[in-house]
Amino acid sequence: MQDLAKAADERLLSTLRYDHGVVTKFADAAGNLAVNLCVAVVILIVTFWAAGWVSKLVRLAVGRLHRGRDVDTTLQSFLGSLARYVIVIVGAVAVLQKLGVQATSILAVLGAASLAVGLALQGALSNVAAGVMILIFRPYRVGDFIETSTRKGTVRSLDLFVTEMATPDNLRIIVPNSKVFGDVIVNYSQYPRRRADAVFKLPFAADVEMVFAGLKDRLANDPRVRKQPAPLFEVISQAHDSVELAVRVWTVREDEGALKSDIIRAAHVLATNPDAELPPLTPPTPRPKPAERAERRRLRLGLRHKHDEKLEQKLNPETKGG
Repeated sequence: MQDLAKAADERLLSTLRYDHGVVTKFADAAGNLAVNLCVAVVILIVTFWAAGWVSKLVRLAVGRLHRGRDVDTTLQSFLGSLARYVIVIVGAVAVLQKLGVQATSILAVLGAASLAVGLALQGALSNVAAGVMILIFRPYRVGDFIETSTRKGTVRSLDLFVTEMATPDNLRIIVPNSKVFGDVIVNYSQYPRRRADAVFKLPFAADVEMVFAGLKDRLANDPRVRKQPAPLFEVISQAHDSVELAVRVWTVREDEGALKSDIIRAAHVLATNPDAELPPLTPPTPRPKPAERAERRRLRLGLRHKHDEKLEQKLNPETKGG
């Protein structure tokens, strides 16, 4: 009986020692996991902060390279976005390694699943490739007014994946780069001069020559109209009750819309009542003031906060004091 009691005591002691070891190992593993999770969260926070800071630094560095010339905001936006994604990817790999996932394992999984990943991400990858092609061939830049896929708007930013535009009625349009580059692109801001084509109809009984003569006198005194090439006055077609006319004049692109509207309004007045006073001319679009140019430059550089302005002054000491 004593031998049996002694054996039972030894077995109980060994069981307790084993359970204590399991509890100790579990506690150590839980403590290590908690520490690694805290460190991973810190790495993640630092990664996102560094990604934003490096993106701004790249934008300002590109602006410094273009010092004395127009800042290439398209290149700024694209390289800033690229730098941000690179930092985020590096930080994500560091977080996974801290949580016990080895980088070699990640590469092995990605290598084995490359076909599936490529098929799943072919849309995103095509957008990246299209963004690179847009950056190389430059069909448009940030700030240009373009038309693509039945959409018109001013380009606000060019990212790795999408192009952001603002419509004339201030709507935000996000278009994937693959759709932009794979379609016809009309750039209204590429050239400084535009031809304003004012096409309108007059009653069949209207005196076309008198209307043309009145428009010639009016355009001769309009400072927005360029003398060369000379304005063109055309009769396009006629119907049983109307005559379709066109007046084509060259001007700067900022005045194209207002000039076209003025011509159509004047033609209507001349055809209705030749003796009536014509509406006043719209003044030419004023050139931006120095303060406005500085503000536009600040926006092109992406300087949204005072911290960014201090960073620019460190890179460009000559910008201090305005």
